Amino acid sequence: MRAETQKTVDKIEKSLDLLGQRLDWETAPHRLEEFNARVEDPNLWDDPQAAQKLMRDRQMLVDAMETYNSIKQELSDNVELIELGEMEEDEEVVSEAETALKALAEKAGQKELEALLDGEADGNDTFLEINAGAGGTEACDWAQMLQRMYVRWAEKRGYDVELQSEEAGTEAGIKSVAYKISGPNAYGWLKSESGVHRLVRISPFGKGTRETSFASVWVYPVVDDNIEIDVAPNDIRIDTYRSSGAGGQHVNTTDSAVRITHIPTGIVVTSSEKSQHQNRDIAMKALKSRLYQMELDRRNAEINAQHEAKGDAGWGNQIRSYVLQPYQMVKDLRTSHETSDTQGVLDGDLDPFMAATLAQQASGKSRADAQAE
Repeated sequence: MRAETQKTVDKIEKSLDLLGQRLDWETAPHRLEEFNARVEDPNLWDDPQAAQKLMRDRQMLVDAMETYNSIKQELSDNVELIELGEMEEDEEVVSEAETALKALAEKAGQKELEALLDGEADGNDTFLEINAGAGGTEACDWAQMLQRMYVRWAEKRGYDVELQSEEAGTEAGIKSVAYKISGPNAYGWLKSESGVHRLVRISPFGKGTRETSFASVWVYPVVDDNIEIDVAPNDIRIDTYRSSGAGGQHVNTTDSAVRITHIPTGIVVTSSEKSQHQNRDIAMKALKSRLYQMELDRRNAEINAQHEAKGDAGWGNQIRSYVLQPYQMVKDLRTSHETSDTQGVLDGDLDPFMAATLAQQASGKSRADAQAE
């Protein structure tokens, strides 16, 4: 076997070792048997939320086991093909198997990164908020571009995307928008996006000048029912106001939208669905999630510092720059990962940026270390 091919095989085996450790492979079949036994319990769906969590946890284990077995089997098959091809001096068979191994190494590396999503809330669904920052109408338009980017990213992954609230810009774009994004490891992937995003481009609003705009992104996990977050009634203020549909159409005749202010922290959450009762429930869940995120930040201050707090949406706080003029470049300022495929990124190709941040956190490197490299 060629030295380069052996390196590829070693890389895949290293990924398999990590996947096996994260999965706790020796106990995985036993845990699956326990899940299957609980699924067969006729009283399972008496508690729908607990049942849904059980089903999701079971499916995540099944997917992880299938991934591990699939990579291991594919590695074995291609190594055997290479050995057979070398014995029979069939260069075509060897070449095809080596190409397959390279693709498998990329797949195994991606799964290895996903296996690192083992934080307390990484497997949870997530809330995503986008707010226009410094830059007026330009910033509102930029916030809407980010909105499109994240929705496309989520849809490519097969995640469910639910609009929670949206406020239109005065002339164009949006001032703010909030989503609930549901799917395996939704929070674990998106948490690296929290921070200020900076855009440099020629103004599309007739100015013809190069403009810099800012928007902030805030990501926090949906709180599981088994996580207790106490919110004292005296600590919150609930306001209702008139809600309207997109573009000002279908204006409700009642004050159904809900705004909840958490007085001790100043956190404000809103929801503007049709039902006031539904809005109270959505807003309270969002508030608990925000408070839980604050607790996670306190417990894990070092990691939080690496992907940085939200900060003011302006100069000095950005985590990523998107430059469309005078050249094409998207660069993450924490990991120094960059690409000239700006359109691809704006169309939702964010995985390489998220993976770079995840790898940096797993390695223990600081932002300064990454920039120095």
